[in-house]
Amino acid sequence: MTFDRKFGGVIWTNHALARLKERNIKQGDAWATWRNPDQSRYAAAKGSFIYYKTYQNIRIEVVAKQNESKEWIILSVWSKPVNNTNQYKKVEPLWKLVFRRLFRK
Repeated sequence: MTFDRKFGGVIWTNHALARLKERNIKQGDAWATWRNPDQSRYAAAKGSFIYYKTYQNIRIEVVAKQNESKEWIILSVWSKPVNNTNQYKKVEPLWKLVFRRLFRK
């Protein structure tokens, strides 16, 4: 697998490229996660964000920030398995929950 430091018009740090290789994540998948995330949040490092995207049962997370020239820099990338079994779990109606707790059923 080859990686490009300017893939997708963003700058990829050596750390991010090493993590892609180490974790067997495609650079295109990481770029797509950053470009079109399901969610994002502030990262611990000032001015950085974590972008998330789930592909089937894998969630890819990308840490990125803008430099002084307003260029985006990908700092790190990782993935983790996602358990989707509870995604469509039915919520018990309140009256049933109260009834069950009152009568211990």
